[in-house]
Amino acid sequence: MSDKDELEALGAAPDKPLSPAARRALEEAAARRAAAEAAATAHEDGGPTGPEPTRYGDWERKGIAVDF
Repeated sequence: MSDKDELEALGAAPDKPLSPAARRALEEAAARRAAAEAAATAHEDGGPTGPEPTRYGDWERKGIAVDF
């Protein structure tokens, strides 16, 4: 991939010179977007719906609550 294609993939405007700080900011933003996308797609198959039950100290399954 050429330098121009790489910058366009990061979200830079074509044919616009970028400072090193701007290039670094675009790379960091791309890394944050990739991390957020990876975190959003990770989920548990067959797990409970709603908020994480361990956060509240109990787990409910078929109407029976089990405290940890």
